[in-house]
Amino acid sequence: MNKTVPGGRLLLAMLKKDIRVYSRNMIYLFMTVLGLAVFVAVFWLVPDKVDEEITFAITPPLSTLFSEGRQALQDYGMPEELIGQLDLLEAEFGEEGLLLVEFEDDEQLIKVVGRELEVYKTDQGQFIIHDPASGEKKPASARKLNLNIGIAFPSTFFSDAVLGQKPKVTVFADAAVPEEIRGAMEGFVREMAYQLAGYDLPVELHDQEMIILGTDRMGEQISMRSRMRPLVAFFMLMMETFAIASLISNEVLQRTVTALLVTPLRVGHFLLAKTIFGTLLTMSQAAIVLALVGAFTVENWPLLLLVTFLGALLFTAVAMFVGSAGKDFIGQLMYSMLFIIPLMIPSFAVLFPGSVAAWVRFLPSYPIVRMLYDITVYDALWAESASYMLYAAAWVVVLYLIGLFVLKRKVATL
Repeated sequence: MNKTVPGGRLLLAMLKKDIRVYSRNMIYLFMTVLGLAVFVAVFWLVPDKVDEEITFAITPPLSTLFSEGRQALQDYGMPEELIGQLDLLEAEFGEEGLLLVEFEDDEQLIKVVGRELEVYKTDQGQFIIHDPASGEKKPASARKLNLNIGIAFPSTFFSDAVLGQKPKVTVFADAAVPEEIRGAMEGFVREMAYQLAGYDLPVELHDQEMIILGTDRMGEQISMRSRMRPLVAFFMLMMETFAIASLISNEVLQRTVTALLVTPLRVGHFLLAKTIFGTLLTMSQAAIVLALVGAFTVENWPLLLLVTFLGALLFTAVAMFVGSAGKDFIGQLMYSMLFIIPLMIPSFAVLFPGSVAAWVRFLPSYPIVRMLYDITVYDALWAESASYMLYAAAWVVVLYLIGLFVLKRKVATL
């Protein structure tokens, strides 16, 4: 008399087999450990500071510009009340967030912008010019400034602008400076000359001059390291797709599934075992990375674990589809890349500021990346994540059903 084997024991046996097979695959085991180490190392090596200063070079020094400007206006007979406007303009250059590096002549400024000379700023606020070709050591305990744009004013710029004589100003920019930055500096010079000439702007701005929509993070910008925190977890989720797809593909191609189905094991047990193993493996890797980069807090850990669970289930579904479609290692790798590359796009769209295109929002991985980013960077909780959670869950259900159908059909035809 045949004794019925409980489904739980069959499922447990399948999971043990998958763990044993995975642990013996040294390539994917090595890639998993390497991925953990590399992602965590990259995270801690990325700078955690944000430089909010606008830095550019000018010549001649401001003291020369203002002193000669005042003298020229006095010689012209300009009233002291109007000359006093230069004091207000001089004060604006000392505002926080604007760092000017002053040079005595155009030649020195051109060499700095052209990277022939380097400029360092000490803790005392002094600037040191260093010539790399001289062989001298770089200044100790000083920060190197990235000066890739500079403005050369005539010494009589202020008086010429006030008197309407159209002074000639030259903007020097490194070839790597974006066109919009060059245009902004040229616009800055034109507006300053326009105001000095006594003309009102031909537009009327709101009293606040600018209304910030959303959260104003001036003074508390997000560092690149903080932006990387959700991405290392997402990339870890994505990497495990290759391992799970390879495991499924090997069992299909080597007809291990056929041998297993001779036993009391059923197709449902096989599919459920692959789902559980793939989800737990992928989720555990992402959770380890999130813990190592300090993403978990007392408030967000349940929500963050739920998001990683949805992400793990999504990529497990992709792995089931890829594993059943690939006919060999190269085919399986090509199918994996075909799905992985589009799913990577939202991670870069969220990493860099700006509005996300509508078609990117439609990708299945977008809500996962969005929630990881909002939770770990902006401390979002359940209320802020509810809509993305439903969106992600809908995509997971759709992709999982597709992957389940394709894999079940593949097993049935063996």
